Formats: sequence, C-alpha cells, structure tokens
Amino acid sequence: MSRKVIITCAVTGAIHTPSMSPYLPVSADRIAQEAVAAAEAGAAIVHLHAREASDGRPTQDPERFLDFLPAIKERTNAVLNLTTGGAPTMHVQERVRPALVLKPEVASLNMGSMNFGLYPMLRRFETFQHDWERPYLEQSEDRIFRNTFKDIAFILSSCADNGTRFEVECYDIGHLYTLSHFADRGLIEPPFFVQSVFGLLGGIGTHPEDIAHMRRTADRLFGDAYVWSVLGAGKAQMPVAAASLALGGNCRVGLEDSLWDGPGRLARSNADQVARVRLLIEGLSLEVATPDEARTMLKLKGSSEVGF
Repeated sequence: MSRKVIITCAVTGAIHTPSMSPYLPVSADRIAQEAVAAAEAGAAIVHLHAREASDGRPTQDPERFLDFLPAIKERTNAVLNLTTGGAPTMHVQERVRPALVLKPEVASLNMGSMNFGLYPMLRRFETFQHDWERPYLEQSEDRIFRNTFKDIAFILSSCADNGTRFEVECYDIGHLYTLSHFADRGLIEPPFFVQSVFGLLGGIGTHPEDIAHMRRTADRLFGDAYVWSVLGAGKAQMPVAAASLALGGNCRVGLEDSLWDGPGRLARSNADQVARVRLLIEGLSLEVATPDEARTMLKLKGSSEVGF
C-alpha cells in the first residue's frame, strides 16, 4: 500500500512582513481565501496566524482569529492548526490565548528558547510600507525567542482540558530531548507530531546530514510513537521536503516559511506551493493524506469539538 503523506500549509506566519510580497495574506478575507485554496490543492492541515488588517502586524487576539476561522471551517474539512508561537516579540500569556480560548484540534508549540535571526532579510528588502517592519527585523539581532521549560509547561497545562494536540516545533536537536522531557513528566502524550524546522538562523541548518540527524534522533527517542514532518526556510523549502519524503516523513510548505517559488521568483499563492510539493509526493508514488486520514494518524478529536 502507498504511504500517506500529510501536507501542512502555513499560510502567513509572523516572520515575513507585508512589504516583502504582495502575495502575503494580511487581511482576514485573504487569509481565509488562501487557507481554503491550500486545502483544495491538497493540504490536510492549515497552520494559521493572525495579523492586524491595518498594517499586517502579528496579533494573538482571539477575535482576529475568529475573523477568518469560521469561514475556513465552513468551506473546507482541513485540520486547522493555531499558533502558540505568535511572534518572538510576544510573552507566553499572550501567545497561548488563541489555543486556550478557541480549543483547536492542533496548536503549534515551540520546544525551546533560541536566537531567531530575521535581520539578514534587510539585505534583500530595503523599503517598507509600515513603521514597525524595519525595527522588527533589525532588533532580531539582539532578540531571544523565549520558550523556557516553564513557558512550555504553562502552555501544555493551560490547554490540557481542551483536547488539543500539539505540533511540536523543533528547531534543533536539543528540542527533541525537551519533548522527551515533557513526555516523561506526563504533560504531553503520543503520538507526537514533530515538526522539524531547518534553515532558520539560530537553529539547525539544511544540510542532508542535519535532516538525517534529526530523523535518527527522533527515531531513537520516540520509536514509532511520533509522526515526523519538516519545513525548510526560504530557498530550502522544496529540497528539505524532498529529503523528508525520502526518509519517510511528511512536509510543510506555505508563505510563512518561504515567499519564493524559484530563484528570484515570488510565489503567487500558498496553493502554488502545495501543488508543487504534491508533485514531489506523487512523483515518488506516494499518496497525499486527506484531512480525515491526518486526523486518524495524529489521533485528533475532530472538527466538531473545537471552540469556533
């Protein structure tokens, strides 16, 4: 039987700023449209951040998520995954609010504090529409994205009664050991949905040995009690996805992770990236998982049990 591959699409995120691409969705309507189109293209899971419509600034206000969540849920069967990462400038009590209030099937959870360097993007983008964008990038040279043991435990315990499972974002090998630590404490239960992040400045690189090392370590720590997915930042998006597929993993694409659809060519939509990675999957004689197949693989509670 052909292996089923889960495609996640991260629609907008909090890394890129509005001036970087006219195709980056900022308004609630655009986020909804992009999410639905990505699902129609084959994404089983749609990973969602919210932005202020006025200037594209990241926000964790649950009301801003409600501006687009009902429309996406009505128009697609995709699993809707809400961020608890928010943006590196936010404190954990702010970041957890959408998951705590809206009780999604899946929420993302970063597994460690780290340097989160966005400032190299200033070499590529010189003019900005909004006054917050340049300082947001510049100040990342001296910014730590805080995810302490206490912060992680706070998110896990706060959402413990929601039935929400977590997409555990691991930017380095040590984050896998942190996940193992919280599993030992009984704060998170298998199957673990491990999203390995490659190519973000401050985390692990994109060399094939980096990818294989992450896979080997996760296998050793979690055996068959986890589902592995990867994302590659920027130009590494498709090469990292291809490596994951070769190693039996799943993949994430989307404009949160990369604005590009080839050298010097901006991706015009999230759906275009989903379609592109789908060609890789089907070219390897694998099958794209449906949302309900992803729910079974990850043991999710179902869309009827969310709070929106």
